Amino acid sequence: MKIEFAPLNIPLARRLQTAAVLQWVLTFLLLAQVCTGIFVILIIRNYWFLYIPYLTWLYFDRRTPEQGGRRSNWVRNWTVWRYFKDYFPIHVLKTWDLNPSHNYIFGFHPHGVLVAGAFGNFCTNYSDFKELFPGCTAYVHLLPFWFWCPFFREYVLSFGAVSVSKRSVSHVLSKEGGGNISVIILGGAKESLDAHPGKFTLFIRQRKGFVKLALTHGASLVPVFSFGENELFKQVSNPEGSWLRTVQEKLQKIMGFALPLFHARGIFQYSFGIVPYRKPIHTVGHLLMKAGERFTKFCTRASRFQSREWRKVDFHQILGIWERKSHSLLF
Repeated sequence: MKIEFAPLNIPLARRLQTAAVLQWVLTFLLLAQVCTGIFVILIIRNYWFLYIPYLTWLYFDRRTPEQGGRRSNWVRNWTVWRYFKDYFPIHVLKTWDLNPSHNYIFGFHPHGVLVAGAFGNFCTNYSDFKELFPGCTAYVHLLPFWFWCPFFREYVLSFGAVSVSKRSVSHVLSKEGGGNISVIILGGAKESLDAHPGKFTLFIRQRKGFVKLALTHGASLVPVFSFGENELFKQVSNPEGSWLRTVQEKLQKIMGFALPLFHARGIFQYSFGIVPYRKPIHTVGHLLMKAGERFTKFCTRASRFQSREWRKVDFHQILGIWERKSHSLLF
């Protein structure tokens, strides 16, 4: 394999961007395991004066991920996230105004390998999101599993992430005053196994619970598509029915999350590694259902009906918006 090395005269800013993205990838892949390992060592070495207070804290704080979380603007404002955003770069395309007196569910697609678009747009303060939609606060919903990892959960909570449980989503959508947005990556772990460049395989048909919650709390539904998400990594071929896909799906059922075998570029060369490719990410949304407007009278059959409506959109409207706006966005 021929290795393509990076030029030596790359500007410092681009080097810092690469370092920012590398630490993010390593954090995503390893930090939970490292934190859990440290906690186990504390127990084995019997540092009770450290792990007993933390276990006590964990017990009393166990509901926080389902009660709006505990975001830290200090963490969200770290300069590293500005370099992270500029690496790809990551953009939000505004196609409508959000009424800050209403609550919303953002149905985010695609999952991609590591959901860089959702993180950059909704988990840091360097996105254009706050400027484009003043008065709105986004909550990215993650698998509950991550909030049981000692120490790691505190880091995840600081970004404004919360659990994806029904109770957690209901808490966000029932907050008084409006302007609260539940960002749900609808395809989940299963969708990540189909995150291949140039391909979009979305898992929507089995996702109906979010429609019920939107109806229950009078929230507006907004399908959101992150263009470029699947271009960041290449993945080992794993078609349906292959032995690799079978193993991945079985592990997903056991652990709750998928293990895509991905690769991209390195730090000083472009041929292999785990650093994502520099591909722009543009996040686009379209208001599908306004709160209390369209389907309220169908309440007895609303879940099934609105799920069909969501699938009917099929992101064609978003694709049309992208085609009309992409030229001005890119140049």
